[in-house]
Order: sequence, then C-alpha cells, then structure tokens
Amino acid sequence: MAISTFQRREVKFLMSMEQYEALLPVVHEHMNPDQYCVDGREYGIYNLYYDTPDNLLIRRSLEKPYYKEKLRLRSYYSPADPEQSVFLEVKKKIGGIVTKRRVSMTVAEAESYIQTRVKPYYERFIDLQVIREMDVFLNSYDSIAPRQYISYQRSAFFGKDDPEFRLTFDRDLTERRFDLSLSKGNYGNKIIAADQRLMEIKVPGSIPMWMSNALSELGIRRHSFSKYGRAYQSFVQESVRAGQQEERKVTYA
Repeated sequence: MAISTFQRREVKFLMSMEQYEALLPVVHEHMNPDQYCVDGREYGIYNLYYDTPDNLLIRRSLEKPYYKEKLRLRSYYSPADPEQSVFLEVKKKIGGIVTKRRVSMTVAEAESYIQTRVKPYYERFIDLQVIREMDVFLNSYDSIAPRQYISYQRSAFFGKDDPEFRLTFDRDLTERRFDLSLSKGNYGNKIIAADQRLMEIKVPGSIPMWMSNALSELGIRRHSFSKYGRAYQSFVQESVRAGQQEERKVTYA
C-alpha cells in the first residue's frame, strides 16, 4: 500500500454471487492473494471524496470526458484517529488510462493542508513531486471540501506469472453525504446489493487469456461503474423526490 504513483487500465464488472463463486476457483488457480488477504481475509477501505460546492468534479466525470480527475483521502482503518496515517490521492483518467499519485500524511495534516495549503515535510523526491501536483489540483478549483464518504470491504489478488496484473473484489459498498470525516466511523446507505460483487481488473496491458475465457464462459460482462458516481446519482434522485413531495404538500395545503 506504499506505492506513490502508477499507470494502468481499470476495467469493472458487476456480478452476481453465483458468478463470483464460480470465478473464484479460476482466480485462485492463476493468482495469489495480496499480503493483506491471506486465508481469505478482506480489508476495509474508507474514503472521503473532495469536490466543489456545485459538485463540478463528479458531474464532469459522469459525462465520461476524455480527461477527468478526482481527489480523495483514503484510510485503511475506521474510525481513523487524527494522528493516524492516511493517503491523499489524485486520480486521473486520460483516454481510458488511469494514473494515481498519492502521499502519506496524518488525518490532521491532510485536513490542514487542504484548508490552508500548509504541507507536511517530505524528503523523498517522488513525494515532493506528488504534493506539487496536489497544489495544482487544489488551486484549480474553488472551495474544495469533503462531499462524499464511500467505504467497502475488499479482497485483492495479483497474478502468479504477472504480478502487475491485479484483481479486486469489493462488497458492502457504503456511502453517505453527511458526517464527512474519517473519524466518524463506517455507516450509511448501501450502493449495491448484498449478493453482488464489484470486480475490478487492474492491468498495464491486455487482460490474460485465461481471464478473458473465464469471463466469457460465466457470462460476466464489463460494466461501467463509478462508486462516487453511483452515490451522487442516488443523492440527486433522492433530492428530486424530496422536492416533488414538498411541492405536493404546498399544492394541497
């Protein structure tokens, strides 16, 4: 989890429990669990997504532009203490290729940096380069602040023959647009059903033939899916319904 930068393709699949259970034996044949998933263990990922007051970043992202970017604060513990290490990440997608830059800092340092631009001290050149990129991002938008919380439980694998080929399964996707702090714990609304799994293939080149064959045989199809996008769309739908209900109250009052 200490990687500071990478570039790859990311392909997502939303599958049923039956498809997931049928695919797992094939995954275990060709892949190893990563160091945090030994003996079938999962690990939690807890994120705060940052955006403008008018949700410009996620609205642009949902339009599927050639270039898009987002900023998030990620923890592997919940709730996170102010002095606990977290990762501030800038993730960009350019023509289907994903790049991610991230630096480690405490929760308190991250909150201070975003509000005041006061940076933690870094010695490594790569960290200094990444924090400069963070500066550019933050200075490009007005009033960036936490707008969305998203968490999930993840199991992850890497290829036996190609360690750069990675595969993740996410479940228990949870979102909220209130209590926007990593110190508040993990609760909110569910994004996908309990019997669904979101699979993501992360690969610098092409998908291995064995995986392509397994996906075809099991009828697992590529599915465009953004966790933040799905959460935001639910928020918009709920806002519209609330507005309609309020309008009816006024009409019949």
